[in-house]
Amino acid sequence: MEAFSIIYTMLGGLGIFFFGMKFMSDGLQAVAGDVIRKIINSITSNRFMAVGVGLLVTCIVQSSSVTTVMTVGFVNAGLMNLTQAIGVIFGANIGTTITGWIISVKVEKYGLLMVAMGFIPALFSKSNRWQNIGRALLGVGLIFIGLQTMSGAFVPLRSNQAFLDSIAYFSGDHYGSYIASIMMGCLLTMIVQSSSAMLGITMALASTGVIPYSTAICLVMGENIGTTITALLASVGANVNAKRAARAHACFNLFGVIVMLFFVKPYFELIDSLIPLDPRFVAPDGSRPYVSQHIALAHTLFNVSATLIFLPFVNQLANFVTRLTPDKSEKEVPHLLVLGDPGNMLPAASMAQAESELKKMKEIVARMYKLNREFWSADEYDPKMLAKIIDYERITDNIHKEITVFLCYVMKKPMSHHQSEQLQAMIRISDELESVADYIERLANYRDRFKGGETLSGESREEFFQFLDEIWNFFHLVAGGLMNGDELNMSRIEAKSHELQLWADSMREKHLDRISKGTYLPVTALTYSDMVVALRKIRAHSFLMAGAIANFHSKHE
Repeated sequence: MEAFSIIYTMLGGLGIFFFGMKFMSDGLQAVAGDVIRKIINSITSNRFMAVGVGLLVTCIVQSSSVTTVMTVGFVNAGLMNLTQAIGVIFGANIGTTITGWIISVKVEKYGLLMVAMGFIPALFSKSNRWQNIGRALLGVGLIFIGLQTMSGAFVPLRSNQAFLDSIAYFSGDHYGSYIASIMMGCLLTMIVQSSSAMLGITMALASTGVIPYSTAICLVMGENIGTTITALLASVGANVNAKRAARAHACFNLFGVIVMLFFVKPYFELIDSLIPLDPRFVAPDGSRPYVSQHIALAHTLFNVSATLIFLPFVNQLANFVTRLTPDKSEKEVPHLLVLGDPGNMLPAASMAQAESELKKMKEIVARMYKLNREFWSADEYDPKMLAKIIDYERITDNIHKEITVFLCYVMKKPMSHHQSEQLQAMIRISDELESVADYIERLANYRDRFKGGETLSGESREEFFQFLDEIWNFFHLVAGGLMNGDELNMSRIEAKSHELQLWADSMREKHLDRISKGTYLPVTALTYSDMVVALRKIRAHSFLMAGAIANFHSKHE
């Protein structure tokens, strides 16, 4: 019965730990959603900036696996190149070490305190922000309680001779024992799919005296390798670059452990010298109260050292995984929907990904507009230009469909009220861009009516191109809020929209007057009216898009 009691207590503690990690992660993500999105959008080709992004995002979401899976997804979608991805992965490895420091705190002192501090705002606050802060605090408390429960479950094992005999080889002070412990840590992390959970178990085993200090550190090194399985699984079915990013993560952690093995004993001595408290000190109750801090430092020191060693060789690592994963013979096209159900991704990361796609969609609409003007101003009708405009419109339809489906799935994920409003605004922006593209195509098709001898000339032609350019300037003004994140002057946009509407009415009346004087054939009046209506619709959808962009960038909670 003792074995059964140990197992269910350990699993119960692990369950509370996982539940706490989820609560803390979801709370922090909801509170810092805008921060995460802006951090991700700040990624540049600078490797140090990429490391910083990975570090900050991982500190917020408390999971290097989430960050690396997100990175693989961005590479697969064509939003991040391989070198940038490797930098983010380096940063994620450093960021995940904060979890070790959190759980190295004396859990019996703060677990229930955190739960007490967290459940009141989580359940009773009317503020969405305070609810999420409460969830984060509640999650931290549950993490501590879960660790305390697991530690209690492991106490009988330190006097169980059968168990001690079974792990005797892993507890030895020689390289065979170190390598065996690393392999065991790797295997268990692959099974559990969480290096944070395995780190918690390792600390619980070490602090109760079940395993020695050196074994615990080697287990942590193995856990660093095992955690790469999550990104490798996420890359299954993805494109070549995404596979390279996942394999770069695995190679980096594996190479780091191999390098550290050559210096493992000086490594133990360095950690002991940095923290004066003896990790092997045994308290009267049989526990080792100082070992958790040493393990946390070992975890941090390993990941920081590995990053500093390999950061100058990012390009060489990229070349290595490129040779390891050669290009396919057929050309690959990046896709937005890259990881199955986007509900499994961070809402903020999903929003950053969709925002990038919206910017691409806007650029395609801009190219349509420019090509449409060239098409109308050309002396001769060019069917190839019309076909290109129609092809652009078909592309915007596909992007609109993907963004809408993607964001609808993301809405199933727990998020703040503000994030939910932003997602709805992004869907609206996508709708309006697609509608603008529809009317640009419709306007181009009207050019077909002038092939049979009908012409648009004189004042009507001049007014049309002048109005076309003004509508484009209005669209460009609105879209600047999407592309640059600038705050839109809605009063100015509303006034300009009203001015363009009155201008359109005036154009139609003037042209009808010319028709009545016999300047143009009646069929030209119908076409001209349709052209003006199409431009008015573009104005209307641009104005609606301005409201959606303003909502997306709003800072209210």
